[in-house]
Amino acid sequence: MRFERRINYYETDQMGIVHHSNYVRYLEEARIFLLDSCGLSYRNMEQTGIIIPVLSVNLEYKQPLTFGDDIVIETRITRFSGVKMTVCYTAYRKKDMQITTTGETKHCFLDAETFKPVNIKKTRPELYDGFVRICDETEK
Repeated sequence: MRFERRINYYETDQMGIVHHSNYVRYLEEARIFLLDSCGLSYRNMEQTGIIIPVLSVNLEYKQPLTFGDDIVIETRITRFSGVKMTVCYTAYRKKDMQITTTGETKHCFLDAETFKPVNIKKTRPELYDGFVRICDETEK
């Protein structure tokens, strides 16, 4: 899935490039866009008691981004078990399609009240099927 956005001035540092901390936000925006686009609204999941916290973030910065750059982030789920998932990202500067950043986030599915892991294959099969569909679509 492709997510696009423009870099804002306030996201840059004194050197005029995007501060490294903002990339985690970009990944979250792209991940939420992926889920929403596939009919798996994060807001709806939260309202039904499922949360998907981040377990880890791994980023590699290849080219700087600056104010006004348009970026494209390709997002795909590369691992999914019903309890955990891994999402991979490749960000490009749109004007020259140079890879600027690659990354990965790992997540788990938790019950929002108990903060205990949930196997959505057993507890929410319709949600599980939606994630399986996303995995199949993003592998193509």
